[in-house]
Amino acid sequence: MRLPSWLAQHLAGPRVLVVMTVVLGLAYPLLMVAVARIPGLSGKADGSIVSQDGRPVGSRLIGQSFTDADGNPLKQYFQSRPSAAGNGYDPTATSASNLGPESVVDKPDKPSLLTLVCGRSKAIGELEGVDGSRPYCTAGGVGAVLAVFHQNGSTGPVTRAVSLNEACPATPFIQSYQGVTVECAKPGEDYAMGVVTPIRGTAPDKPAIPADAVTASGSGLDPHISVAYARLQVNRVAAARHLTAADVNRLVDEHTTGRALGFMGEPAVNVLELNRALDRT
Repeated sequence: MRLPSWLAQHLAGPRVLVVMTVVLGLAYPLLMVAVARIPGLSGKADGSIVSQDGRPVGSRLIGQSFTDADGNPLKQYFQSRPSAAGNGYDPTATSASNLGPESVVDKPDKPSLLTLVCGRSKAIGELEGVDGSRPYCTAGGVGAVLAVFHQNGSTGPVTRAVSLNEACPATPFIQSYQGVTVECAKPGEDYAMGVVTPIRGTAPDKPAIPADAVTASGSGLDPHISVAYARLQVNRVAAARHLTAADVNRLVDEHTTGRALGFMGEPAVNVLELNRALDRT
Protein backbone atom coordinates (compact mmCIF):
# COMPACT_ATOMS: atom_id res chain seq x y z
CA MET A 1 0.00 0.00 0.00
CA ARG A 2 1.48 3.32 -1.03
CA LEU A 3 1.62 5.93 1.71
CA PRO A 4 0.41 9.44 1.03
CA SER A 5 3.26 11.73 0.04
CA TRP A 6 2.77 14.03 3.03
CA LEU A 7 2.99 11.08 5.45
CA ALA A 8 6.09 9.66 3.71
CA GLN A 9 7.79 13.02 4.04
CA HIS A 10 7.01 13.17 7.75
CA LEU A 11 8.31 9.62 8.32
CA ALA A 12 11.58 10.30 6.47
CA GLY A 13 12.89 12.46 9.30
CA PRO A 14 12.47 9.86 12.09
CA ARG A 15 13.97 7.15 9.83
CA VAL A 16 17.07 9.29 9.20
CA LEU A 17 17.30 10.05 12.92
CA VAL A 18 17.23 6.34 13.82
CA VAL A 19 19.78 5.38 11.13
CA MET A 20 22.21 8.18 12.02
CA THR A 21 21.86 7.43 15.75
CA VAL A 22 22.80 3.79 15.14
CA VAL A 23 25.67 4.66 12.77
CA LEU A 24 27.18 7.67 14.53
CA GLY A 25 25.96 7.13 18.08
CA LEU A 26 26.69 3.40 18.40
CA ALA A 27 28.62 1.85 15.52
CA TYR A 28 31.23 4.62 15.09
CA PRO A 29 32.12 4.97 18.81
CA LEU A 30 32.35 1.19 19.18
CA LEU A 31 34.61 1.02 16.12
CA MET A 32 36.89 3.70 17.57
CA VAL A 33 37.04 1.85 20.91
CA ALA A 34 37.96 -1.35 19.06
CA VAL A 35 40.71 0.45 17.10
CA ALA A 36 42.04 1.96 20.34
CA ARG A 37 42.48 -1.54 21.79
CA ILE A 38 44.80 -2.63 18.98
CA PRO A 39 48.23 -3.58 20.41
CA GLY A 40 50.56 -0.63 20.04
CA LEU A 41 47.71 1.88 20.24
CA SER A 42 46.08 0.89 23.52
CA GLY A 43 48.71 2.60 25.68
CA LYS A 44 48.26 5.95 23.95
CA ALA A 45 44.48 5.58 24.00
CA ASP A 46 44.62 5.05 27.76
CA GLY A 47 46.64 8.25 28.16
CA SER A 48 50.19 6.82 28.08
CA ILE A 49 50.10 6.62 31.86
CA VAL A 50 53.45 6.14 33.59
CA SER A 51 53.40 4.10 36.82
CA GLN A 52 55.97 3.77 39.56
CA ASP A 53 55.73 1.30 42.45
CA GLY A 54 52.26 0.36 41.25
CA ARG A 55 50.80 3.88 41.24
CA PRO A 56 50.42 6.37 38.37
CA VAL A 57 52.88 9.27 38.49
CA GLY A 58 52.07 11.03 35.23
CA SER A 59 51.66 10.73 31.48
CA ARG A 60 54.25 10.63 28.72
CA LEU A 61 51.99 12.96 26.72
CA ILE A 62 51.24 15.63 29.33
CA GLY A 63 53.79 17.78 31.11
CA GLN A 64 53.79 18.40 34.84
CA SER A 65 55.52 20.55 37.42
CA PHE A 66 58.36 19.35 39.64
CA THR A 67 58.01 21.83 42.49
CA ASP A 68 57.45 21.85 46.24
CA ALA A 69 54.24 22.87 48.01
CA ASP A 70 55.15 26.54 47.63
CA GLY A 71 55.80 26.24 43.90
CA ASN A 72 59.58 26.38 44.19
CA PRO A 73 61.56 24.19 41.75
CA LEU A 74 62.90 20.96 43.25
CA LYS A 75 66.62 21.14 42.57
CA GLN A 76 67.00 17.37 42.20
CA TYR A 77 64.63 17.32 39.21
CA PHE A 78 64.72 18.68 35.70
CA GLN A 79 62.15 21.43 35.28
CA SER A 80 59.49 21.50 32.56
CA ARG A 81 58.71 24.45 30.32
CA PRO A 82 56.07 26.95 31.52
CA SER A 83 52.37 26.19 31.06
CA ALA A 84 49.39 28.50 30.55
CA ALA A 85 46.83 25.68 30.85
CA GLY A 86 44.76 26.40 33.96
CA ASN A 87 47.05 26.34 36.96
CA GLY A 88 49.60 24.49 34.85
CA TYR A 89 49.37 21.40 32.63
CA ASP A 90 45.60 21.09 33.21
CA PRO A 91 44.27 18.94 30.31
CA THR A 92 40.75 20.26 30.95
CA ALA A 93 41.93 23.84 30.38
CA THR A 94 44.48 23.41 27.60
CA SER A 95 45.35 26.82 26.18
CA ALA A 96 48.09 29.31 25.44
CA SER A 97 48.56 32.75 26.96
CA ASN A 98 47.21 34.37 23.76
CA LEU A 99 49.86 37.07 24.14
CA GLY A 100 51.84 38.09 21.07
CA PRO A 101 55.10 39.91 20.32
CA GLU A 102 53.40 43.30 20.71
CA SER A 103 52.49 42.51 24.33
CA VAL A 104 55.16 44.62 26.03
CA VAL A 105 53.20 46.82 28.46
CA ASP A 106 51.87 45.34 31.71
CA LYS A 107 48.23 45.74 32.70
CA PRO A 108 47.12 46.09 36.34
CA ASP A 109 45.75 42.55 36.37
CA LYS A 110 47.94 40.88 33.75
CA PRO A 111 51.66 41.06 33.00
CA SER A 112 52.75 41.42 29.39
CA LEU A 113 54.40 38.59 27.49
CA LEU A 114 57.68 40.52 27.64
CA THR A 115 57.53 40.77 31.44
CA LEU A 116 56.60 37.08 31.75
CA VAL A 117 59.64 36.14 29.65
CA CYS A 118 61.92 38.54 31.55
CA GLY A 119 60.78 37.28 34.96
CA ARG A 120 61.15 33.64 34.00
CA SER A 121 64.59 34.21 32.50
CA LYS A 122 65.78 36.01 35.63
CA ALA A 123 64.46 33.23 37.92
CA ILE A 124 66.01 30.45 35.82
CA GLY A 125 69.31 32.30 35.68
CA GLU A 126 69.38 32.47 39.49
CA LEU A 127 68.39 28.80 39.80
CA GLU A 128 70.98 27.54 37.32
CA GLY A 129 73.76 29.99 38.21
CA VAL A 130 73.96 31.54 34.73
CA ASP A 131 73.31 34.94 33.20
CA GLY A 132 69.53 35.30 32.97
CA SER A 133 69.56 38.68 31.20
CA ARG A 134 67.71 39.12 27.91
CA PRO A 135 67.34 42.01 25.46
CA TYR A 136 64.54 44.45 26.39
CA CYS A 137 64.46 43.21 30.01
CA THR A 138 65.33 45.15 33.15
CA ALA A 139 67.65 43.76 35.80
CA GLY A 140 64.57 43.35 37.99
CA GLY A 141 62.92 40.99 35.52
CA VAL A 142 60.26 43.13 33.81
CA GLY A 143 59.96 44.54 30.32
CA ALA A 144 62.28 47.50 29.70
CA VAL A 145 59.71 49.76 28.05
CA LEU A 146 59.35 53.54 28.12
CA ALA A 147 56.47 55.83 27.29
CA VAL A 148 58.28 58.66 25.47
CA PHE A 149 56.53 62.00 25.10
CA HIS A 150 57.63 64.36 22.33
CA GLN A 151 57.12 68.06 21.99
CA ASN A 152 55.05 67.63 18.82
CA GLY A 153 53.13 64.47 19.72
CA SER A 154 55.17 61.69 18.14
CA THR A 155 58.01 63.84 16.81
CA GLY A 156 60.30 66.54 18.03
CA PRO A 157 62.43 66.77 21.18
CA VAL A 158 61.68 64.40 24.05
CA THR A 159 59.92 66.18 26.91
CA ARG A 160 59.15 63.25 29.22
CA ALA A 161 59.97 59.53 29.64
CA VAL A 162 58.21 57.03 31.91
CA SER A 163 59.20 53.42 32.67
CA LEU A 164 55.82 51.79 32.05
CA ASN A 165 56.43 48.46 33.77
CA GLU A 166 58.05 49.86 36.93
CA ALA A 167 55.46 51.33 39.27
CA CYS A 168 56.45 54.01 41.79
CA PRO A 169 58.30 54.05 44.10
CA ALA A 170 60.54 51.77 42.03
CA THR A 171 63.76 53.20 40.64
CA PRO A 172 63.62 53.18 36.81
CA PHE A 173 66.02 50.83 35.04
CA ILE A 174 67.73 53.77 33.33
CA GLN A 175 68.26 57.25 34.73
CA SER A 176 67.70 59.26 31.57
CA TYR A 177 66.56 58.96 27.97
CA GLN A 178 67.81 61.48 25.38
CA GLY A 179 68.65 63.91 28.15
CA VAL A 180 65.34 63.60 29.99
CA THR A 181 65.11 62.01 33.46
CA VAL A 182 63.11 58.76 33.38
CA GLU A 183 60.20 58.56 35.82
CA CYS A 184 58.58 55.55 37.44
CA ALA A 185 54.96 54.85 36.45
CA LYS A 186 52.31 56.27 38.78
CA PRO A 187 49.38 53.84 39.23
CA GLY A 188 46.23 55.15 37.55
CA GLU A 189 48.01 57.73 35.41
CA ASP A 190 47.32 57.62 31.67
CA TYR A 191 50.40 57.37 29.44
CA ALA A 192 48.54 56.60 26.21
CA MET A 193 49.88 59.77 24.53
CA GLY A 194 53.45 58.54 24.90
CA VAL A 195 55.26 56.52 22.26
CA VAL A 196 55.87 52.98 23.54
CA THR A 197 59.63 52.48 23.21
CA PRO A 198 61.34 49.19 24.20
CA ILE A 199 64.96 49.60 25.33
CA ARG A 200 67.29 46.82 24.29
CA GLY A 201 69.89 47.16 27.04
CA THR A 202 73.26 45.43 27.18
CA ALA A 203 72.15 41.78 27.30
CA PRO A 204 73.89 39.39 24.89
CA ASP A 205 72.33 38.74 21.48
CA LYS A 206 72.00 35.05 22.32
CA PRO A 207 70.67 34.62 25.88
CA ALA A 208 71.96 31.78 28.04
CA ILE A 209 68.36 30.71 28.75
CA PRO A 210 66.71 28.90 25.77
CA ALA A 211 63.40 30.22 24.43
CA ASP A 212 61.37 27.15 25.45
CA ALA A 213 62.41 27.70 29.09
CA VAL A 214 60.63 31.06 29.22
CA THR A 215 57.64 30.57 26.89
CA ALA A 216 54.64 28.25 27.20
CA SER A 217 53.62 25.90 24.39
CA GLY A 218 50.43 26.43 22.41
CA SER A 219 48.63 23.64 24.26
CA GLY A 220 50.16 24.28 27.67
CA LEU A 221 50.66 20.51 27.99
CA ASP A 222 54.01 19.96 26.27
CA PRO A 223 55.88 17.16 28.14
CA HIS A 224 59.19 17.90 26.41
CA ILE A 225 61.95 20.47 26.69
CA SER A 226 64.73 21.27 24.27
CA VAL A 227 68.08 19.55 24.57
CA ALA A 228 69.63 22.97 25.26
CA TYR A 229 67.34 23.55 28.25
CA ALA A 230 68.08 20.06 29.56
CA ARG A 231 71.85 20.65 29.29
CA LEU A 232 71.44 23.92 31.16
CA GLN A 233 69.99 22.03 34.15
CA VAL A 234 72.55 19.22 34.28
CA ASN A 235 74.99 20.78 36.79
CA ARG A 236 72.23 21.69 39.27
CA VAL A 237 70.63 18.23 39.15
CA ALA A 238 74.00 16.49 39.39
CA ALA A 239 74.99 18.53 42.45
CA ALA A 240 71.63 17.93 44.18
CA ARG A 241 71.88 14.17 43.62
CA HIS A 242 75.63 13.85 44.26
CA LEU A 243 76.18 12.55 40.74
CA THR A 244 78.71 13.56 38.14
CA ALA A 245 77.65 15.83 35.29
CA ALA A 246 78.77 13.08 32.90
CA ASP A 247 76.31 10.62 34.47
CA VAL A 248 73.42 13.06 34.17
CA ASN A 249 74.38 14.01 30.61
CA ARG A 250 74.32 10.34 29.70
CA LEU A 251 70.73 10.08 30.96
CA VAL A 252 69.80 13.17 28.96
CA ASP A 253 71.23 11.50 25.84
CA GLU A 254 69.25 8.31 26.54
CA HIS A 255 65.98 10.22 26.85
CA THR A 256 66.43 12.50 23.84
CA THR A 257 64.08 11.80 20.95
CA GLY A 258 64.90 12.78 17.38
CA ARG A 259 62.93 14.83 14.90
CA ALA A 260 59.47 13.55 13.98
CA LEU A 261 59.72 11.47 10.78
CA GLY A 262 63.38 12.41 10.74
CA PHE A 263 62.93 16.01 9.56
CA MET A 264 60.12 17.77 11.48
CA GLY A 265 60.80 19.78 14.63
CA GLU A 266 63.87 19.51 16.82
CA PRO A 267 65.24 16.81 19.15
CA ALA A 268 63.55 16.97 22.56
CA VAL A 269 63.74 15.46 26.04
CA ASN A 270 60.75 13.98 27.88
CA VAL A 271 61.03 15.51 31.36
CA LEU A 272 58.95 12.92 33.26
CA GLU A 273 60.82 9.95 31.84
CA LEU A 274 64.19 11.63 32.47
CA ASN A 275 63.29 12.38 36.09
CA ARG A 276 62.07 8.81 36.62
CA ALA A 277 65.39 7.54 35.31
CA LEU A 278 67.16 9.80 37.79
CA ASP A 279 65.07 8.39 40.64
CA ARG A 280 65.98 4.86 39.61
CA THR A 281 69.64 5.87 39.55
